[in-house]
Amino acid sequence: MPTISVFFGIVIAMYFRDTQRHHLPHIHARYQGLNAVFSIADGSIIEGEFPLNKTRLVQAWIEIHREDLEADWALAVNGEEPLRIPPLQ
Repeated sequence: MPTISVFFGIVIAMYFRDTQRHHLPHIHARYQGLNAVFSIADGSIIEGEFPLNKTRLVQAWIEIHREDLEADWALAVNGEEPLRIPPLQ
């Protein structure tokens, strides 16, 4: 699972061809042993749990980088490595 960004202790990753469990574009976020799957379309949590303050950071980052994330999703579902995306600063 390639890491595409890291900020404030949150690791954001996107799996190659990860369309079987979650049928919509999404990212995986990890923070201190917690894992959550976020929708790229609206930033909602599809699966898992995450601290509220970190959820808001991930959602803000998704909002800022939605076009980049959609482009990375297209790469990943075709088995190509997604590109790094700048962190939230």
